[in-house]
Amino acid sequence: MAAARNRYAILIDASAAASELRVFGMSLIERQLAAIGALSRGARPACEIVSIVIEHAAGPAPSIRPSLLANLPVRLAPASGDLSARLTRAAAEASAPLIVLPGDAIVDSRVLALLVTGADSAAALGGEGAQRCALLRLAPGAKLAPSSAADLRAFAEAQLAAGAGRELALDAIEAHIVDLRRDQAPYAFRIAAADVATTERFLFWSNYKGSTDFMTRWVFPPFVWALVRPLARWRVHPNWVTALGVALCFGAIPLWAAGHWLLGFAAAYTMAVLDSVDGKLARLTYTTSAIGNVLDHGTDIVHPPFWYAAWAWGLAGGPTGASFELTLWMFLLYTLDRLLPAIFRQMTGKSIHGYAPVDVKWRTFISRRNVNLPVFTLALPLGLGEQAIALIVAWQGVCFVFHAVRVLQVWRDRAAAA
Repeated sequence: MAAARNRYAILIDASAAASELRVFGMSLIERQLAAIGALSRGARPACEIVSIVIEHAAGPAPSIRPSLLANLPVRLAPASGDLSARLTRAAAEASAPLIVLPGDAIVDSRVLALLVTGADSAAALGGEGAQRCALLRLAPGAKLAPSSAADLRAFAEAQLAAGAGRELALDAIEAHIVDLRRDQAPYAFRIAAADVATTERFLFWSNYKGSTDFMTRWVFPPFVWALVRPLARWRVHPNWVTALGVALCFGAIPLWAAGHWLLGFAAAYTMAVLDSVDGKLARLTYTTSAIGNVLDHGTDIVHPPFWYAAWAWGLAGGPTGASFELTLWMFLLYTLDRLLPAIFRQMTGKSIHGYAPVDVKWRTFISRRNVNLPVFTLALPLGLGEQAIALIVAWQGVCFVFHAVRVLQVWRDRAAAA
């Protein structure tokens, strides 16, 4: 039986001029609409958005991408009257709990999820100093305390002080993000024009995985940053980036096998950078998709052994020799090592690469593409290509043993605690 879907109305107070500031090519209003759309489509928490009213300053209505309006019940209206009167009227007219958002703020999706897990009047406060902001949930027909506040933060603080609602503490939200294998404190904060560059940097780094290889952590970020910003402004869908990466990934294989080393490396390193770009672009612009996820992660999982076999083929001039035979063993070791993280996640609900500090450190140099590729790149011009392949296969075996031990250790600890 499908879970019951709680119903909510939403009001975005976009009367501040900063609401139309653009972060990664999207206005703050568009970012909130995209986050709301993603939330309403998600399984947890299950919710239905019955209406979204965007109250904007006098003058032309803000420009919003048609794609964001297609599947959401959005209505734009000029802000009429003072804030207290507008909110009192909106709460009285709402047929469901009313979520009120500041249009000039960056809001973590987890904070939105917190707001749609109840029906009583409540407020969440985030940010510091000039960036302090408030998000409200008003029960239908809520009796609001009189207030002359000109902004949502002051209004929310007045309601809390008068006992007209309760505070939702952001630190009560789970900080760990499973998909990113990291802890990230939930956030909500207002921004001004001078804050856009800093905000983009903050969001960029907030979407990096907490445990990853040394190339992704320390070498690739400047290239990823240089690509993500213009691609977001140009509204390039991340699936196009993924598709280009897939083409380069598998295009490198025949190049290496034919001995075209430089072309193969150029394709491989470009693909490795794009593999970071597409995920960041998708998360920063709310354009994640099932097909993009399958293409991205499917390619990541499938291609590495074929790269190593292509290296051995190119060295020997064909599918022969000790190095090529070693890469055949690599298929077995790599497959087994890829199965262990899936078993671990099924067992614990968490990633094996971010479970404990030792796992995070191990992930930095784990036998994966971005570690093995620079090893072979450095070894080849020194005439040590075959030795590098042997080292890579041996390291894959060590990583398999390490992960097997970790699975057994955690299984033993959990069984003892049960």
